[in-house]
Amino acid sequence: MRRRLVPALLLPLSLLSLLSLLLTACGGNSAADTSAGGGTDGKGSLTLNVGDQKGGSEAVLRAAGELENLDYKIKWSTFTSGPPLLEAVNAKAVDIGGVGNTPPVFAAGADSKISVVAAWHGTSKGEAILVPTNSSLRTTEQLKGKAVAVAQGSSAHYQLVASLKEAGLKLSDVKVKYLQPADALAAFTGGKVDAWAVWDPYTSQVLQAEQGRVLTDGDGVVNGLTFQVAAPGALADKKKTAAIGDYLERLRRAQNWVYDHPEEWAQVWAKDTGLPYEVALASVKRTNASRIPVAVDKPLIASEQQIADTFTELKLIPRKVDFAGFVDPRFNGDLPASTTAPRTSKES
Repeated sequence: MRRRLVPALLLPLSLLSLLSLLLTACGGNSAADTSAGGGTDGKGSLTLNVGDQKGGSEAVLRAAGELENLDYKIKWSTFTSGPPLLEAVNAKAVDIGGVGNTPPVFAAGADSKISVVAAWHGTSKGEAILVPTNSSLRTTEQLKGKAVAVAQGSSAHYQLVASLKEAGLKLSDVKVKYLQPADALAAFTGGKVDAWAVWDPYTSQVLQAEQGRVLTDGDGVVNGLTFQVAAPGALADKKKTAAIGDYLERLRRAQNWVYDHPEEWAQVWAKDTGLPYEVALASVKRTNASRIPVAVDKPLIASEQQIADTFTELKLIPRKVDFAGFVDPRFNGDLPASTTAPRTSKES
């Protein structure tokens, strides 16, 4: 039996709050709340401190059976978003953690002690500029002079800038409303803004509820990268380096499992986050299952450098960033180039 999808406007405030915490994973300037998560038992005395986000690495590793037979223990710490997670990496409180493509750029701009050690490349179809279903807007060019909601410093922020540039517009050509997801959702469904630049699973939520449509998406516009970021101090420890290498291999296998089992992962993800199952499944098929592990290489550095330079020009990053100084390719192995095309998600 299909579960009934609750329209976004009618979602209880508790779920809106949960989604606000979950969905800042792509960046933004949300509060740096953290919570000590559980632990994963393994052999030996070594403990790997891993930063996670709700419905993130621990959930997918557990669902894929990749937390068994560990030669080390894992201590999980849960963060509301990428920026505070990277603050913890910088402070040596976390050895490694997963974030989207934009938080490392801002961390680099703050000269944080971080190293991007692994990457995944997926489609950016879930990163979209949405307009209400009955909107008269049909092209990106028509956004000129319109009010657009976006989370400042998020991957959606860069996608908005890049999409406007493709249409011959600048960020200053639109009325930007910097809103975190829950507030942006309320503004969007309440007619307070003309468009909303956002990411999955919000994109899927709005589309499934038939409250909006995609004006344009980030596919082919933004790089579609997500990262695992480690503390340089942890990488200087041979035992922790070995554990990090094993952990990354498990994450790569878990991502392959998501591709082969989208419905199973959507069920786990929905339960772990409180998302409606239909929204979780749509998001998995549109975005999550498409990701493939790729090398941390020169094209990746160049792509992130472009994001950094863009935000520097917008004066949101205070200085010129040399992103090459914040990557470590030692775990690349024989992974394909970062520009390798992502998977086409399986259909049920």
